Amino acid sequence: MASRPIVPPQARGDAVVEGGKQQKKNPAAEGRNRRALGDIGNLVNVKGVEVKPNRPITRSFCAQLLANAQAAAAADNNKKQACAKVDAPLPVVDGVVAAKRVAPKPAQKKVTVKPKPEEVIDISSEEEVEKEKSPNKKKEGDANSKKKSRTLTSVLTARSKAACGLTKKPKEQIVDIDAADTENELAAVEYIDEIYKFYKLVEHENRPHDYMDSQPELNERMRAILVDWLIDVHRKFELSLETLYLTTNIIDRFLATKTVPRRELQLVGISAMLMASKYEEIWPPEVNDFVCLSDRAYTHEQILVMEKTILNKLEWTLTVPTTYVFLVRFIKASIPDEKFENMVYFLSELGAMHYATIMYCPSMVAASAVLAARCTLNKNPTWSDTLKLHTGYSEAQLMDCARLLVSFHSTAENGKLKVVYRKYSDPTRGAVALLPPARNLMLEDSAAN
Repeated sequence: MASRPIVPPQARGDAVVEGGKQQKKNPAAEGRNRRALGDIGNLVNVKGVEVKPNRPITRSFCAQLLANAQAAAAADNNKKQACAKVDAPLPVVDGVVAAKRVAPKPAQKKVTVKPKPEEVIDISSEEEVEKEKSPNKKKEGDANSKKKSRTLTSVLTARSKAACGLTKKPKEQIVDIDAADTENELAAVEYIDEIYKFYKLVEHENRPHDYMDSQPELNERMRAILVDWLIDVHRKFELSLETLYLTTNIIDRFLATKTVPRRELQLVGISAMLMASKYEEIWPPEVNDFVCLSDRAYTHEQILVMEKTILNKLEWTLTVPTTYVFLVRFIKASIPDEKFENMVYFLSELGAMHYATIMYCPSMVAASAVLAARCTLNKNPTWSDTLKLHTGYSEAQLMDCARLLVSFHSTAENGKLKVVYRKYSDPTRGAVALLPPARNLMLEDSAAN
């Protein structure tokens, strides 16, 4: 039986016997003939350049790779860098093909580009990248959902406002009421706002308090008769409105500090008008004129003595912001016509005659007279942003006082004290007293009662 030839094992790289001849293997040729392994996860893409690193990827190494890629891209006029060619055969290390290295470019001038922190790409696994991106996406999604989502309360509120007609309207433009007076030096346009701010601050300092309970011999009816008579005297003398409002202010302030018997009440009124005339008028009436008007109920000496008494009690303080001071400004803010202006003065004089308005400060009485006049003449809107700016009051704040003035208007025709009613029934004053009172304020007043 023929024996089979035994061939000894050959080491890698040793010669191979062919036809009895021993030949050595060529390692280089064998390397070229072998197929390289595919991607085993060590490929890295940096800005379109495929790099096969031969060492572990770190943040610093990634930044270095990115800087090299940017330098190469800037040198090639923003052209994309092609994958590097491998000249040498891949070495085999323990059966694993090593990663390719990027072929060096021809010698070029090196351009050092510092990588921006925000452009540094952290080479990590896809799972880690997704974990880092997912919180930001959640935050952005939550922010967008919060912006877009509307709560049930906001929806119901918007529907309620729409049903009540309270939807957003274009903001009303505030009118510059002093624009026409810029060339008028007497208007003091540069200081007018500061002047009225000061008036609002000091109007409470010289404001009379409720004094009728401290006057045993006087009542509200007597005061109304006195003021009604003084308005008639004021009209006969053709005095200014400043004198009339200062007269009532002096009377109330004096009665709030001193008890006056009934027989001297008219003397107090005469002396107060004499003082106000001297303060406001160019040619004030003389003392003898008031003696004649009172049908010689008081002598010349008595009037002068009462004048001194009042000045001492008031500490000679006559420069006070009266209702008229605010009326002038508030009427101007309402952009009035002649009829509207007469209606405001009619309502304010009715308020001055009645003691019930003493509980309100002068600025509120003036603003309420403007509001009541606008309602009576059906002005639209009844209250504007311009009026709110200059008066300092909203429409709701003035409602109680405005209803009180309208109630005086409704009873003026049938009342016993008709001096104010007759004064403003004259056609020269627009006959505003003959107009019906504001129905909307009357209806609200009756509903409240």
